[in-house]
Formats: sequence, C-alpha cells, structure tokens
Amino acid sequence: MPKTNYKTVDEYIADQTPANQEALEQLRQIIRDLVPQAEEGISYQIPMYKYHGMLCGFAAFKQHLNFTTANGSTLEQFKNELKGYKHTPSSVHFTPEKPLPLEVLEQIILTRVAENEARVLGKKK
Repeated sequence: MPKTNYKTVDEYIADQTPANQEALEQLRQIIRDLVPQAEEGISYQIPMYKYHGMLCGFAAFKQHLNFTTANGSTLEQFKNELKGYKHTPSSVHFTPEKPLPLEVLEQIILTRVAENEARVLGKKK
C-alpha cells in the first residue's frame, strides 16, 4: 500500500520509482525556476505550490504522472497544445517517456501566476 502521510516534497519524490523520481524532480525544478517565490508543500498528500493561493502541483500514479493547475479553467486555454495527452479540467497526464512539452508547461505555469496575481489585485481594489 502506498504511503499516505508525506511531510515534504523530498519525501514524496523519494517514494516513487526511479523514472518517476527523475521526471517529478525535473518538473519541480521548472516550477522553482519560474516561480522562486512559490511556497512548496504537501496538500492532499501531493506536492503543491502556493503563490497568492494554490498555483500548481504534481502527483504520481500507477499508470501516469499528473500535473495539476489547481483550478478548472486554465488548461482549457491550452487544449490545442495538449492534444495527445489525457487531461481533466484541472490536470494533465503524462509519463516519463512522454513528458509535457517544456514550452507548454512553462506557459501554463506562468498563466497560473498571472491568474493568481490578477485575483489578488482584484481583491485589493
């Protein structure tokens, strides 16, 4: 049975297969590079990043890895770029053998940053 009481992202990644560890660590580094001010943590037992609210996160499952946008609308903007990947309104599935295209992933993350910043600025008015 998989572990369900992760305290850190390091612990979560260490509990995955070697191929998944490498893919998740790369995704983690992309998020950190793009949004260094984001707070890293575990939410609902998966790695999540907060920046003016929930930003994005990732998870490992038996058949795929998952990148989540923490909302149900952002990925709609990228449906053409995500053709060939299974996805839900808030997450996209990928594998170490078929990672998400770097440019698309970066655009999604930066879109989430802009969405969260706009929401926060809108609340201050």
